[in-house]
Amino acid sequence: MSDTKVIVDKLWNYCDILRDDGLSYGDYLEQLTYLLFLKMAEEQRELGLDRIMPEGYDWPSLLGRKGEALEAHYIAILNHLGGTDDLLGVIFRKAQNRIQDPAKLERLIKDLIGQETWMTLGADVKGDAYEGLLERNAADTKSGAGQYFTPRALISAMVDVMQPSPDMRICDPACGTGGFFLAAFDNIVRNNPNLDPDQKRHIRSGLFTGWEIVDNTARLCAMNLLLHGIESPESDSPIHVDDALRADPGERFDMVLTNPPFGKKSSVQIVTAEGKAERQSLTVVRDDFWASTSNKQLNFVQHVKTLLKVEGTAAVVVPDNVLFEGGAGETIRRKLLHECDVHTLLRLPTGIFYAQGVKANVLFFDRKPGSDTPWTEDLWIYDLRTNKHFTLKTNSLARADLDDFVECYKPGHRGKREESERFHRFSYDELIARDKASLDISWLRDESLEDTDNLPAPGVIAAEIVEDLQAALEEFTALAESLQAIGVDVEEA
Repeated sequence: MSDTKVIVDKLWNYCDILRDDGLSYGDYLEQLTYLLFLKMAEEQRELGLDRIMPEGYDWPSLLGRKGEALEAHYIAILNHLGGTDDLLGVIFRKAQNRIQDPAKLERLIKDLIGQETWMTLGADVKGDAYEGLLERNAADTKSGAGQYFTPRALISAMVDVMQPSPDMRICDPACGTGGFFLAAFDNIVRNNPNLDPDQKRHIRSGLFTGWEIVDNTARLCAMNLLLHGIESPESDSPIHVDDALRADPGERFDMVLTNPPFGKKSSVQIVTAEGKAERQSLTVVRDDFWASTSNKQLNFVQHVKTLLKVEGTAAVVVPDNVLFEGGAGETIRRKLLHECDVHTLLRLPTGIFYAQGVKANVLFFDRKPGSDTPWTEDLWIYDLRTNKHFTLKTNSLARADLDDFVECYKPGHRGKREESERFHRFSYDELIARDKASLDISWLRDESLEDTDNLPAPGVIAAEIVEDLQAALEEFTALAESLQAIGVDVEEA
């Protein structure tokens, strides 16, 4: 059994004990993040490195206490450490103790975390152990914990075709737990064995910048980077805890890799004069946007365009509605095709995301300088959806399932692409002539509709039905919220 699996199993098994006290997987992982950080900071100090934690608010200060005194001091540490602007502040921002039994807190500190010397583990071992905990947390779908978790196989393929380099600045405006950052880092290290000292420093501090709106997720990302040897505790945080869509940050990047959050509308909950709680759509208005809309995914596409340097390149996971929605959607697609080189679209299969009901794609485009003529000449679409059936548990997406796409993409040699059964080219004129400039294009015949012998297994069919019903429910929910926003009483209607 690998070191990684031993550590993950040991830490995870204790979570089952804490769940009896009402602690969720996410809550447990949050507490592990705090305690792992305190322990590793002390190990660094013992190795002769600079002290990170203030004296009296460090790991040794926990070890001399028991019971309620230990619990009270742990709470005091969390409160004290959350006010800085470095990675320390991101990890401990608004931190709270959620372990209600002091005896179980003591065991977690002294037996589980305290018995391991974390700094002696390789970055791959402790980083992979933490990734293992994140993945188990994401699989806890009943609590919606997987909403920020992009399938690792998909991230790997996206990074492989994008070919990040050690001199770039790479951004993820919806970075979640940092999956794209880690994959890009591993890709750069693997493909560039002779980095000079400046490049080595840059890839460990300065290469990545991310935004994450949820405190708990941002702290998981910061810890994930640290455990993989990226950044240091005293670094200025590369992770900004903020709504990325709020404003143009002013920074520009060579590459954007992102899977923005699912959920069609940006909204806020308000209380009306009658005392009713309602959700109100938020239309994002920015001078750098082509169109104003409350559609979150359309806004992220526009935001990614803004974040790119001229000749910068992006890979963005988008739901189907971005490809065909009218109004602002049509305006944005036409502008994108004209002002950027929108060269590739990967149509993803269903059943690969923890958030159900999602039909998604990956849109690849390069930002270009101003021009009277459109930059997009041809859009190449790879269909990995038709006649493909995946589920999270019994037939999950593997990296090998994306090998043909990567080969067809021709990373670094896009001019040598050739059409195949699943990979077709569509000219700019063809795209712009379609109704609403829709990019929702399919050409393969769905074999299951014509030949019952080709039907997938009953469990897969059931999963796909659930996906479709969930997608329909989300559309109805979005419609109801839109009606409420203009004053229609949905319950009476």
